[in-house]
Amino acid sequence: MKHADNHEAFFRGLDRHRMIASIKEPKHIETALALRDRLSGVFLLTGHIGVLKGYVDLFNEHRLPVFLHLEKIGGLSTDYHGLDYLAKVIKPAGIITTKTNVAKNAKKLGLITIQRFFLVDTEGLENIAKSLCQIEPDMIELMPARIPEMIGMVKSFTSLPIITGGLLFERSQAQECLDNGANAVSSSNPELWPCADGKPGTNRIRKVV
Repeated sequence: MKHADNHEAFFRGLDRHRMIASIKEPKHIETALALRDRLSGVFLLTGHIGVLKGYVDLFNEHRLPVFLHLEKIGGLSTDYHGLDYLAKVIKPAGIITTKTNVAKNAKKLGLITIQRFFLVDTEGLENIAKSLCQIEPDMIELMPARIPEMIGMVKSFTSLPIITGGLLFERSQAQECLDNGANAVSSSNPELWPCADGKPGTNRIRKVV
């Protein structure tokens, strides 16, 4: 898939399916592919440079946008040359990173950029605002998801789409995040993957079938 196709496919899918599969183990790749019609994309948090292209090619073949969490992939450089190789050879839809300079370079290379932030105290909230003044990624991810009231606070100073994830064990917890304004939920629990469809503020979590 070309970068433009990846962008279009992801944001079109995000409008319909508000669940993103976070894959921490290779054994869950097949599960995500089987549920591709219910997911807007996948976050890949496993693998190394030797197997990475094979994984990404597989997701691209099934037209399921894949995002690489750069701090979780072994052997991959996150300097400009490493990101250039990633964009031109590996060809994911985009990347996830906690680092502002990495997000800035990835965006220049045409990759969808998702910057991950951890909310542990009020300083974390301030850091998000400061970071977004330096570079505006395409989306932000707030961790953990179990503080859904913070989503509204972040939305008060940015119009960027918000994904949230981490410490989700039940569908009701994911639903609470969506009801509080998250555009999507990411989860590494396959039981939660076939769930969230619909427009923000109107969808309900579906039962696993």
